[in-house]
Amino acid sequence: MTEIWPVVHAERAALIEDLQTVTGRQWSTPSLCPGWDVHDVLAHLVDDAKTTRLGFLRDLLAAGFDFDRLNAGGVARERAEDPARTVERFREVHSRTTGAPAPPATRLVEAFVHGEDIRRPLGIGHDYPRAHVITALRHQLDTSGRFGGGRERARGLHLVATDTGFSTGVGEDVRGTAIALLLAVSGRPVTAEELTGPGAARLSG
Repeated sequence: MTEIWPVVHAERAALIEDLQTVTGRQWSTPSLCPGWDVHDVLAHLVDDAKTTRLGFLRDLLAAGFDFDRLNAGGVARERAEDPARTVERFREVHSRTTGAPAPPATRLVEAFVHGEDIRRPLGIGHDYPRAHVITALRHQLDTSGRFGGGRERARGLHLVATDTGFSTGVGEDVRGTAIALLLAVSGRPVTAEELTGPGAARLSG
């Protein structure tokens, strides 16, 4: 965590800076996360930053062990009527080092994937730290979809990150940047141009 938290804090700060240009109806733009607009995703990030191990277990129990209900409750709790206030709430908690009882790499997955959930629909570009994106990708590949990972999506595929020396898996080739592979493995849509190779359609489909 001593290596991961500085990256997470830097990514949160960068997102806060990017959100200074978002106004009005842009906040209701559908995100890459199904069913949420970009304001919802930001509220989720606020809730995620404020989560503690004990609080997570308490809220999960209250939600009947339904993760969708748990997340919806967090969004409703932290989504202010004025999006600027939600941004301010994120600023207030962006340097926290608390989280749910989960592997440390999940902090990177949250920061990178949710960052793109917001940025891509708004046309905001961002350069993510590739080595840490690979750490997040490795975690998703090792984690079942039942727990938010992407192991099943990548089964039978050979993934090659074209902007790093990383490759993994056996099967049909899928080539793309580390962040594009992370998004696809995490169930997010990517453009047809971002992934190439005979297995690309399977991963992005």
